[in-house]
Formats: sequence, C-alpha cells, structure tokens
Amino acid sequence: MRLRQKPDGYRAGMDAALLAAACDALPGQRVLEPGCGVGGALLAAATRRPGVTFQGVERDSAAATLAAENAALNGLADRVAVTRGDVEAGFRALALPVFDAVITNPPFFDDPNALRAPAPAKSGAWMADGGLAAWTGFCLKAVREGGTITIIHRADRLADILALLAPKAGSFKIRPVAPFADAPAKRVVVRAIKTGKAPLVLLPPLVLHDREGGKHSAAAEAILRGEADLGW
Repeated sequence: MRLRQKPDGYRAGMDAALLAAACDALPGQRVLEPGCGVGGALLAAATRRPGVTFQGVERDSAAATLAAENAALNGLADRVAVTRGDVEAGFRALALPVFDAVITNPPFFDDPNALRAPAPAKSGAWMADGGLAAWTGFCLKAVREGGTITIIHRADRLADILALLAPKAGSFKIRPVAPFADAPAKRVVVRAIKTGKAPLVLLPPLVLHDREGGKHSAAAEAILRGEADLGW
C-alpha cells in the first residue's frame, strides 16, 4: 500500500496498522472510520478485506482530500469513499445509513493541560475537542445493533472506554499491546458489539519487540506485512 501524507502533519504509523489488522468485517459489509486522516488505517483495512466497503470521515479538508487521492492511488476508489465531517457534530449530521462496523483511533488526549501542546499541524490528531465521550457516542450511533466497534487507544484509558461503551455495547474483547514481553501494555485494542451480552474476554497481549534480535517480534512483523490479522 502506498500512502501520501502531509510533510508537516500527523503521520500514520503502528497504531493505524494494528487497527486495520483488527478489522474483521466480512464481504458485503460496510465499515466506517471516523477521523480517518489521510487513510492509513482505512486503506490498509480495505486492502486486507476485499469485498468490504469502507467509508472514511475526516474534518480536515486537506487530509480528506489526500485520503480520497490515496484510495485512487491504491486502486481502492470503488470500495473506499471519504467525506468531510466532524465527530462532534454527531453521526446523524452525515445523513448516512448505519454501518456494520466502526473502526477508529481517537485522538489520545482531551485535556490540553495534560500534554505539552503539539505542533499546530498535528493538534487535531492529538487533541479530542469533545473528549473520548464524543467519539464513543458517535460510534454507538453509527453502528447497527449486533455490529462491532473497534478502538485502539492508550492503555490507561481502558476503564473510560469500557464505561462509555457499556450502556449500549458489550461482549468486549480486549487485546493489550506491549512494547516488550516484560513491559506494561501501552495500547489496547478494544472490540465491542452493540447490544452484545457475552462476558468480557481479556486476550493474550501482542508483544511488539524482542529485547534481542530483530526490530519487531515475529507476531508483529507478520501483522505489519499483512501476513496475519490481529485475531479475536
């Protein structure tokens, strides 16, 4: 997959790759990504999931334009569409039918006092104006009953994610993502089902790096090369 990105803006990386690998939509289904940026996760997921239709939503006009161009660059324009929209305006403002699945990588911070201000070109990707509640609320409205919501976020926000989704979603599966086998997880990938009732499942962690040897662990390398999914 080829991806054109702004030289002075947020750059898609590991989180986008893991989110794409966590998408388990089936052929014929429709998937939404709010805050898709230039399409890093959106297009990687579309590449992994032939037969699935994807819709990206992005409030930054330059990023949305790049995402649409990147879809064409990768021969995915027939299955990937991008529209301008703001999560804070709510899902109904898009006037779209509900989706089978939502994948998202919300901005990691919603308190400007808790983080040294990033460069202006990156602030929209790092700071969530409406907080995590706006993103989870958007996702819950955007997905049908029985549909899935998949979120990658900081591990220290796991309790908040579960609390915000729990009134209307359940059947949680949580995949911790740790930099090393002997280090605490820095990320979590959370998959929930709207109206799901099954018990929560805490899955084995994905370990990204070996202390000795290659740059990535064998499991992480397989995911990054598209040879494996982040299975549920």
